[in-house]
Amino acid sequence: MAAKILIIEDEKAVREMLCFNLKNNGFEILEAEDSNSALDALKENEINLILLDWMLPGKQGIEISRLIRSSSEIKDIPIIMLTAKSDESDKVLGLESGADDYVTKPFSPKELVARIKALLRRTAPQKDMEVVKYGNITLNPMTHKVTDGDSNVELGPTEFKLLHFFMTHPERVFSRSQLLDLVWGRNIYVEERTVDVHILRLRKSFVSNSSKCIQTVRGAGYRMSN
Repeated sequence: MAAKILIIEDEKAVREMLCFNLKNNGFEILEAEDSNSALDALKENEINLILLDWMLPGKQGIEISRLIRSSSEIKDIPIIMLTAKSDESDKVLGLESGADDYVTKPFSPKELVARIKALLRRTAPQKDMEVVKYGNITLNPMTHKVTDGDSNVELGPTEFKLLHFFMTHPERVFSRSQLLDLVWGRNIYVEERTVDVHILRLRKSFVSNSSKCIQTVRGAGYRMSN
C-alpha cells in the first residue's frame, strides 16, 4: 500500500510541484493550505508522513508541529519541515518543535523523495518486536510504549528508534556519523548536528536519572551506560 503524505503548504505552485513529483514516486497525497485544514485532514485520514511548511497563514509550521507532538493520537507521524530559513538556529528550532527532518527551499525534488523514503524506513515498525529493558527503562516495540519505572515516557518516532538502538547496543560508543548510518539510514541528507538535537530531546523526555544513561563521550560520540 502506498504511503499517504499530507502536504501542508499555502503556496499553490509549491503544492502542485510536490504533488506531481511525489505521485510520480508512488505516494498517495493529501493537501492542506493552513492549520485548520491540516488538522481536519489529520483527524479524518491515516497519514504516514507530513511535509510541513514553516511559514503558513494562522498557525506557523512550528506551532503545528508542537500541536501534533502533543496529541496522543497523531504524535508518532513523522514530520519533514520545509522552509526558506537556512540558519543553523532555525534548523535547531524546527527540530526542537518536533520535526524529524528539515529541508531548505529551494530543494531538489529527488533529494526530498530520498529523505521521505529514508524517514519512512526509520520510523517503520521495528523488525525486532521483543520488549527491551535497561535500568528502569522498558521499551515495547510492538505497542510503541516506553516506561521509566512506573511513568510513561512520550517519544517522537525518531527518538523512539534512537532509544531502541541504544538499548539494544548498551555500553558501546557510537559516533554521530555511525548513528546517522545505523539509525537514520545510509545515503541520506542529514547533518550530524541533527543527532545532537535528537539526543537532547531524548534526554529531556525522561524526568528521572534515567536521562543520564545516554552519555556524551567527548571526542567520540554517545553511548548508553549506567
